[in-house]
Amino acid sequence: MNQSVTDLPVRELARGISDGSLSAVEVTAAFIQRIEAAASVRAWLSFEPEAALRQARAVDAGGGARPLAGVPIGVKDLMDTAGLPTAYGSPIYAGHVPRRDAACVARSRQLGAVVMGKTVTTEFAAFEPGPTCNPRSPDGMVHTPGGSSSGSAAAVAAGMVPLGLGTQTAGSIVRPAAFCGVVGYKPTLGAVSGVGIKAFAPSLDTVGVLARRVDDAAYFIGALCRWALDPRPIEGLRVGICRTPYWDCADGDARRVFEDGIRGFEQAGARVVEVVLSPACAGLNDAQVTIMRYEAAAAFQAEAQTDAAGFSPSFAQLLEQGAAITGEAYAQARRLADKARVELARVFESVDALIAPSTPGEAPQGLESTGDPVFNRMWSLLGNPCIHLPIGTGSTGMPVGVTVAGALHEDARALSAAWMLEQATGGPGGAR
Repeated sequence: MNQSVTDLPVRELARGISDGSLSAVEVTAAFIQRIEAAASVRAWLSFEPEAALRQARAVDAGGGARPLAGVPIGVKDLMDTAGLPTAYGSPIYAGHVPRRDAACVARSRQLGAVVMGKTVTTEFAAFEPGPTCNPRSPDGMVHTPGGSSSGSAAAVAAGMVPLGLGTQTAGSIVRPAAFCGVVGYKPTLGAVSGVGIKAFAPSLDTVGVLARRVDDAAYFIGALCRWALDPRPIEGLRVGICRTPYWDCADGDARRVFEDGIRGFEQAGARVVEVVLSPACAGLNDAQVTIMRYEAAAAFQAEAQTDAAGFSPSFAQLLEQGAAITGEAYAQARRLADKARVELARVFESVDALIAPSTPGEAPQGLESTGDPVFNRMWSLLGNPCIHLPIGTGSTGMPVGVTVAGALHEDARALSAAWMLEQATGGPGGAR
């Protein structure tokens, strides 16, 4: 029973628990077994099985239909959780236990979700790696799971939970999703409340989800936001091929899988056309870095004054770089982003979605780095919805995929396009 339960789509899990054909306690116990069996992945900051089972018993006792009834989730350690350790990936906050949930966690609980624990994040969601390993690595090898939503991506990839909450400021949902071979959905900026989440760069920070299927991701975010996100075929789908200004960074694996994605859309019946971005999009990555560093230096003023000794060298350097950026340079970067949004909106007048690279290639070996977000920064800056799809593998057998990007606030259309590609390329990657 456990194997089949842990592989069910989220909609089916919630429906079965709501109508009584499944037990939230039995479902939770099945996922607890998966977590305990994959302890070597080190995806969790804190995992409290008894607390999860108490939540599940309350779901079973409560009865009635709730959208996420009994669905186990992992919560990124950047997000406050009442009664659970929340360290934001930093020793500065070791032992910190919030009194209240972050808004997205509170909403998940309200809808019936079972919080299994806190998943590992990099330090303050920046670039200093945590202990999490990539569960897709071949035997005897270690690869980064990406960052900063390292634990959530690895937990979903290893089948420990069907859903993991994450955040993205540069590439922190799409990149770990790509490296771990799962779906990563970064909604339109601001769609999900960020209240109660440790801010890194407030104008960029975006709440999203790691999942096994496009529909699982759409269903979860749709429930949180009261959106009708129900992926379905789009008649006459138009897809733009967007290699981005950074195409030279893509290796042979990334380019081959990208072409596979284009063919997948064609097989799905889409009309696929080349898209050349406006010159206004040049320099978007540099602008994202400027804005991120500037806002981070402001966001961490208090910690810098009282606990700077607890920063890693890389995080201390990031804040130092941010403090050296002038207000004029920050404003110039924001103006470039504003102009590029206008130009990109014109592109979406002629296409429903764009296909773009997600990463330069497979996950790098070792845990010294979380990889390069070169193909993610511009989408985080512009705020467009993005869905990573794991549609292939690289030369060593590690996952490689593509990003499907949509127009601002057109998440439903972007998700439908991604779902069509998922179906055309053989369905969800799923957990091993």
